[in-house]
Amino acid sequence: MPVYKDEKTGKWYCKFYYKDWQGNNKQKKKMGFARKKDAKEWEQHFLEKQSADLNMTFASFTELYFEDMENRLRTSTIVTRKAIVENRILPYFGDIPVSDITVPQIRTWQNELTSYRSEDGKPFSQTYLKAVNDQMVNIMNYAVKYYDLAFNPCVKAGSIGKHRRETIDFWTLDEFKQFIAYFKDDLEPRLVFTTLYYTGARIGELLALTPNDIDFEDGTMSITKTYYRRNKQDIINPPKTKKGNRVIAIPNFLTALFQNYMNRIYGLHNDDRIIQSNKWAIEKWMKVGCQETGIRKIRLHDLRHPYVKSKTKKLILFFQPM
Repeated sequence: MPVYKDEKTGKWYCKFYYKDWQGNNKQKKKMGFARKKDAKEWEQHFLEKQSADLNMTFASFTELYFEDMENRLRTSTIVTRKAIVENRILPYFGDIPVSDITVPQIRTWQNELTSYRSEDGKPFSQTYLKAVNDQMVNIMNYAVKYYDLAFNPCVKAGSIGKHRRETIDFWTLDEFKQFIAYFKDDLEPRLVFTTLYYTGARIGELLALTPNDIDFEDGTMSITKTYYRRNKQDIINPPKTKKGNRVIAIPNFLTALFQNYMNRIYGLHNDDRIIQSNKWAIEKWMKVGCQETGIRKIRLHDLRHPYVKSKTKKLILFFQPM
């Protein structure tokens, strides 16, 4: 695999032929490498992906996997899965050929994940361990199904982690009242936390709300979309499932909060997002509120659990004015 040096720029480049997925001969040229070695490695990496030979490294194969999945999964899902692969899987398997990954290697990797402890002595959560292991299973299943890998070593290795936490943390109504009292003079965080607690909305659903979603006459809030930010871009998607589209009855004191807050926003249009802050800012408000009130810190997502439990009749949550 010869590579060449551009005498004008002093940079290296590779130029070679390959067959595309239809069997046609194609020429590929890639320029701008500082080192000869880098140009050779890029060419080899490209040809591995084109051949789809399972002697390719696991790192190369994951690129093929995500290129395919990007057309089938939500962008937010791809971002989450890529982070798991880059942080927890590639450091162990990135340089190993896919066909050489063994059951003992999977078991050793699992054991390292389960024995991990942070600087303050905390292990990975059971749900996180499950998510990491499931992503490895998914990639190897993909190799079995579409690239004729003989078997998935993850199946023989067994699983780690759990889909659901054994205990679900949430604030009682008294705890929430103590917390929200800290924001009595700050309308935006008051609206944010009250909505999450009394409607069961997820943070992305809350941040996607527009004036069109609030029906003041009927006292309802429509969930039809979710919001997140990636690469400095605002992205609005539909909910992950059909059940995610729903209409939620909201108490009078919450409709009043919405009305009060929206009246203060100059030039708010019906399709504008009501809450312009981001998840990072809301997490910071929650941290400060807990520190100042002495209320135990829970996950932002866990604010919705009292509402969800009340819907399943495991916990009664009365609508009470704040």
